[in-house]
Amino acid sequence: MTLTDEEKAMRDGRDGNAIACAMDLLIRYGEALGAENFVETRNVCGTVTATTPFMRDFALKQGAGASGLNAVFSEFNLDTTERVDVPKVKAFSSHLQLGFDPHHPLEMGVTEQMVQFYKKSEAMAAKMGVQMMNTCTPYQVGNVPTRGEHCAWMESSAVVYCNSVLGARTNTEGRESTSSAMLTCRIPNWGYHLDEPRLATLGIELDMPVASVEDWGLLGYWMGDWVQDRVAVISGAGLKAAVPNLPRLKHFGAAASSSGGVELFHLVGITPEANTLEQATGGRPLKEVRRYGPREREQTFERINAFGVDRDVDYVMLGCPHYTIEQIWEAAQLIEGRKVHENSALWIFTPRAIKALADRNGYTKIIEDAGGVIMTDSCSAMSRAVPPGTKVVALDSAKQAHYLPAILGVQAWFGTTVQCVDAACTGKWVSP
Repeated sequence: MTLTDEEKAMRDGRDGNAIACAMDLLIRYGEALGAENFVETRNVCGTVTATTPFMRDFALKQGAGASGLNAVFSEFNLDTTERVDVPKVKAFSSHLQLGFDPHHPLEMGVTEQMVQFYKKSEAMAAKMGVQMMNTCTPYQVGNVPTRGEHCAWMESSAVVYCNSVLGARTNTEGRESTSSAMLTCRIPNWGYHLDEPRLATLGIELDMPVASVEDWGLLGYWMGDWVQDRVAVISGAGLKAAVPNLPRLKHFGAAASSSGGVELFHLVGITPEANTLEQATGGRPLKEVRRYGPREREQTFERINAFGVDRDVDYVMLGCPHYTIEQIWEAAQLIEGRKVHENSALWIFTPRAIKALADRNGYTKIIEDAGGVIMTDSCSAMSRAVPPGTKVVALDSAKQAHYLPAILGVQAWFGTTVQCVDAACTGKWVSP
């Protein structure tokens, strides 16, 4: 790779061992990718805390306090056996979701020891200058990059939103590359940092309106299965019927990055790099165009509900990706004056900052009075935590309906938020 004088100085140890290790990792990474140089980034989203049981045990074996946490960062974030003292970050850095909600350890099935260790780990990350947002949707709580801004983000649903809806530029990074970027403000210049890979090569014509969160989740799931890691542009009369809001685009991208590896999509007239079809494609002909209508929707709905058999619902999970305040407001309206069934449970996941707003607005009390719980920092896929005895789950997230059966071996029903809240209150799933 071609390095600037500043990058050579960081590599050669001018700023200390941690940054030298970070540059070494990024150079090896960039060379493996075939990148010619680095791009400067001032916006990073990753994970640096040690909350998983394996990392906690590893840290405790290395020594109490900072020494053990430095060992975790050295080994798992910088890929070095050298124990380095972790400095403050140089880039604006946001922490993504955790392996559990530390405010609900009983429901998450974690010990008090693990909660206390997490608090030490979080304090260390905050001391580094990392923003402890603890969410898969950092764009909801203050990290909103601008069009063309180079970022280094983890988390598939965050990446596809960052690239597509905000028009910023990032590839799907990992714990190691994002941690190194935090310390150096550098990331390999390849993939979606470049102009050419961002152009659409596939097209989708919408033959039907796509209006609800459920509809956008189904379209995203269908698209991801076909597109995989390529870029599609969506147009057609169905797109003009209703401009999607944040929750709809959030669920659309999350579904597409679950059934496939979609990191970027274009919606003609909606997303920032697709004012026209010609802009999205760079004026080149598309390699293939497929149509999406009622038949494709029905087939996708049947496929995503293939793991649903029993109608008795043990658990309803909302908030994947993390719920917006609009979605919590909607859930509160749907459940106010009702009660969660004695044989079921309702957990709603959201960022801490949005939970605080829900508290002030009274939505948390409405949901808790009904027997539901609002949780933060994690989700059932990340934590592997569900209510004891759960066999059947209801979800309004196509992403979670894709993952939970594989991760936990449960049955999953996917549908609207209304259906899910009804299932929580009746203990039964009713198909449309």
